[in-house]
Amino acid sequence: MKSAYDVVVVGAGPGGSTAARFAAELGLDVLLLEKRQEIGAPVRCAEGIGTQVLRRFIEPDPKWVAQVINSCRIYAPNGKYIRLEAPGEGLILERKIFDRRLAELAAEKGATVRCKARVTGVLQEGETVTGVTVNAMGQEHRIHAQIVIAADGVESQVARWAGLNTMVKLAEMDVAAQYLVSGIRLEEPDACWFYVGRAYAPGGYAWVFPKRENLANIGLGITPLHTIKTGETALDVLNRFMAKHFPDASIVSMVVGGIPIDGKTRPISKSGLMVVGDAAHQADPMTGGGIANAMIAGQIAAQVAAKALRNGDVSAEALKEYDRRWHKEVGRAFKPLKQIVEEVIEYPDEFFNELADQLHDRPRLNLVDVFKIALRASPRLMWSLGQLVAMGWF
Repeated sequence: MKSAYDVVVVGAGPGGSTAARFAAELGLDVLLLEKRQEIGAPVRCAEGIGTQVLRRFIEPDPKWVAQVINSCRIYAPNGKYIRLEAPGEGLILERKIFDRRLAELAAEKGATVRCKARVTGVLQEGETVTGVTVNAMGQEHRIHAQIVIAADGVESQVARWAGLNTMVKLAEMDVAAQYLVSGIRLEEPDACWFYVGRAYAPGGYAWVFPKRENLANIGLGITPLHTIKTGETALDVLNRFMAKHFPDASIVSMVVGGIPIDGKTRPISKSGLMVVGDAAHQADPMTGGGIANAMIAGQIAAQVAAKALRNGDVSAEALKEYDRRWHKEVGRAFKPLKQIVEEVIEYPDEFFNELADQLHDRPRLNLVDVFKIALRASPRLMWSLGQLVAMGWF
C-alpha cells in the first residue's frame, strides 16, 4: 500500500466495492480495504435482490445467481397464502461469489484492493477527515486520503470515529436470525415465501429464499421489544418456526444480527468523509434489504467524490451533494415505508387471515392488488401509500 490515495474505501461489501469501482473508473486513485481475509464471507443477509436494480450495475451471471425468482407467496397465520406473480423480477445470489466479483471489478478499473486490512482509526485535521490508520498483516500504516468512504457495515466505527452519530434506539432495530438449510423439498423453488403475522414473527416477518430445490435461506426478523417482553430471542422464534414448518431440515450455516430500520434522515457526510450502505442505515425500513441501496449509494458517493476532487473542494458543503442525491433517489421514501411498517405490525393476525381468505384463490395478483384490498380494511395506509405513489413507486 502507498501512503496516500485520492480515495480510501473501508469495507468491500456491495456498497464499498461499487464505490471503489466507479471512483476508479472516474480516474481516481483508490484503495479498497477489507478487514476479513476473504471478501464475501461470512454471508450476513438473505441474498435477495431485484433484477432490474442489479442490472444498473452488472449483468446477472449464472456463476453467482443461485435462483431466478418468478413469484412469491405471502402466508397468513391460518396457513393460506396469496400468490404474487413477478416473472424474473428477483434473484437469489451466492453472496460469496457475487461480492468477490464486485471487488474484482473495482480492481479491473484500477482500484487497489487489500484484504485482512483492519482500519483502526481515522486521521483528521480539525473537522476534516484526512485518512485512516490500518493494521495490515500485523503492521500499522497511516494512509492519507482526500476522501474516505466508510462502507464498514452496521457496526461501523469509521463514521463514529469521525464524529457522525450512527446510533439508533433499540426499538428502531430489527433482530434477524437465519439458517441456510438443506434436505428440504420446496414445491416452487423459483418462488420466495413470506410469512406475516405475530404467530410467525412478532413485529416482523419470516422468509424462505430458495437457492435450489432442496437448499434455501430460511430466517426471520422480529422487534427486540418482543425479547425484552418475553425473553424469547430471534433465534428462539426461528427454531420454533423451523420445528413447525421444516422439521427435517439440516442446518448448513447460520447468522444472527441487527438491522437498523429507523427510516430517519441523518447526516451521512462531513468534510472528507461519506458513509454508505448499512453503515449509513440505508437498509429498506420495510423489508430490511440493503444490497441494492448500498450499491446505489456507492455509485453516488463515487460520483460526488470525483466532482469534489476536480473542484479541489472536499468540504462538508461540497460533499453534502451526496446526502441530497441519496435522499432524492432513495432516502425520501424511507419515512412513508416506515409508517407502513408501524401500521402493519399493529394488525392482529385475524387481519392477515381475512386478507388471505379474500385473495388466496385469485390468479395473477401483484403487490398493488394486495394494497388495494388492504386499504379497505385500513384506510390509514392511504397517506403513506399516497406519498410513495407521488414518488413513482407504483
